[in-house]
Amino acid sequence: MHNIHHILKTYWGYDSFRPLQEDIVQSVLAGQDTLALLPTGGGKSICFQVPAMALEGICLVITPLIALMKDQVENLQKRGIPAVAIYSGMSRREIDIALDNCVYGGVKFLYLSPERLLTDLFQERVKRMKVGLIAVDEAHCISQWGYDFRPPYLQLAELREALPQIPVIALTATATEQVKQDIQEKLKFPKPNVFQKSFARANLSYSCLQTEDKANRLLEILQRMPGQSIVYVRSRRQTVEMARFLQSRRISAAAYHAGLKFEERSAVQQRWVEDELRVIVATNAFGMGIDKPDVRLVVHLDLPESLEAYYQEAGRAGRDELYAYATILLGPNDVNELLKKVEESHPPVEFIRRVYQCLANYYQLAVGSGQLSSFDFDVADFAKQYKLNPLETHHAVKRLEQEGYVQLNESYYMPSRLMLALENTELYNFQLKNPEHDKLIQLILRMYGGEAFVNFVKVRERKMAELLKMPEPELRRKLEYLHKLQVVHYEPQHDAPQLVFTSPREEASRVILNTKKLITLRERALHQAQEMKRYVETENRCRTQLLLEYFGEISDKSCRICDYCLAERKKQRQQGELSSLRSKVLELLQVKPYLPKELVQQFEPKHAEAITELVRELLDVGKLRYQESGKLELQD
Repeated sequence: MHNIHHILKTYWGYDSFRPLQEDIVQSVLAGQDTLALLPTGGGKSICFQVPAMALEGICLVITPLIALMKDQVENLQKRGIPAVAIYSGMSRREIDIALDNCVYGGVKFLYLSPERLLTDLFQERVKRMKVGLIAVDEAHCISQWGYDFRPPYLQLAELREALPQIPVIALTATATEQVKQDIQEKLKFPKPNVFQKSFARANLSYSCLQTEDKANRLLEILQRMPGQSIVYVRSRRQTVEMARFLQSRRISAAAYHAGLKFEERSAVQQRWVEDELRVIVATNAFGMGIDKPDVRLVVHLDLPESLEAYYQEAGRAGRDELYAYATILLGPNDVNELLKKVEESHPPVEFIRRVYQCLANYYQLAVGSGQLSSFDFDVADFAKQYKLNPLETHHAVKRLEQEGYVQLNESYYMPSRLMLALENTELYNFQLKNPEHDKLIQLILRMYGGEAFVNFVKVRERKMAELLKMPEPELRRKLEYLHKLQVVHYEPQHDAPQLVFTSPREEASRVILNTKKLITLRERALHQAQEMKRYVETENRCRTQLLLEYFGEISDKSCRICDYCLAERKKQRQQGELSSLRSKVLELLQVKPYLPKELVQQFEPKHAEAITELVRELLDVGKLRYQESGKLELQD
């Protein structure tokens, strides 16, 4: 018998497991494939780390998050447990040594991303490792119905085939019924085996506040509620602008997004984790795997695309089980913008075929020709020429790539980039002294605003040249000259984005697309957006109940702390108070008549308005009347 309580106490210092943890651990130790659903902060890592310590051999932990890998490896090492992680950025030699240690050196946990599973280096070594357990974290990523589907996760099925007798534990904080089923199918569970803790968070107050001025409403909330906070926005530009706005109001804040260099992201995150920063303004690139229990407030300034994503992000507040808040600030057009964005991200099949036809016309390819032909591709120019929506076009090209008709090289994702190297005042002085560059600098400021001072922004030289009415090569020369003068940092695109036709050009009507899958994915995304819409627009239900219902958990118990429940409780308190004031008014008038002013003076000043309203109501229903003297008396 494995002494799991002894392991828990020795390495983690806990006397007992949290609800459901022990059942999950026992299921894993019985050799059963296990799916564990525990809300963010519900202690997921204990569920695989304790059984892994009790079993012989190494535990492979598959996770998409470098930050989480590093965090957990450090935490395990501090507890005297040998653990290593393999992630991008490590040299082949470092990876080689780490894998060797897993084969010979008594390593207990190996953390790696799903992309690593199919590398020759890993496949060769894993055969020589004594594996005791496979843990799949963020398991919703394996399901195309999950909110964060990642195709590399599908490679887990091959890992299972290579290690047929090894139990798997899959862990996630969020999954609908469909996602739970899909996870178990993709991971080849021989039979369903799900442990699920309620999605309710007793200490988390959900609210949705309508506002036309999100910045000042956010400021008001932050000034009223102390403690560490996360503010989620949709774009990188917004992270910078909102962080600046808060800084200008003396709130310590910083921006965090995937466009920052790794070192900058780590530094911002570290300062926030160590309480040097109060607010982190982030895109959804931030948060997964961040182990900070004392976040008091999570605010969304833009709507997430699904309730799964919202529950996961909001759930980063109050992981220490103390009172915390999750708030959505809803603008007048936010719901329409969300639905439009989802529509554009999942173009209809006819639109994808139309884009294919336009590509063939754009490059003048005859039917049957063009296989492996490679062309420069500027999506903005292409979309403009054929009057197509650029975002929808981008997603259509991505679908054609997934279906094997075209391929985009990396440069497609890395256009030219630029950042202003001078501070505001220095730049202004440079413009005064060098008027020949003024128009170009003005255009950069107009197009990219404040973000260009703090981050590299993507630039499209063709568009800039059009606006300045100059040839594109001349514009590039000017930017390179400003780069030499150290006025800007300009990194031109080294290769033009390339589009390769991977198969001979077809008639657009004969392009074979997985129509059923595309339609299903589109419908699914629209359904998720509609559920998000329902959540923010519902004003007569407990928010926790709405969330639970979405995850297939029906509860008639209200949370008592969301905006709806708090408003209801306030209403009940006021009704109780009014009822008591009414009784007191009638008692006083039973003794003797009063002038209205005298009657009001019998109560605390804060009740003056309520008493005046009550008197009016009692006169209307005939309970009171005025004497000739102007005093109030009871009517028989």
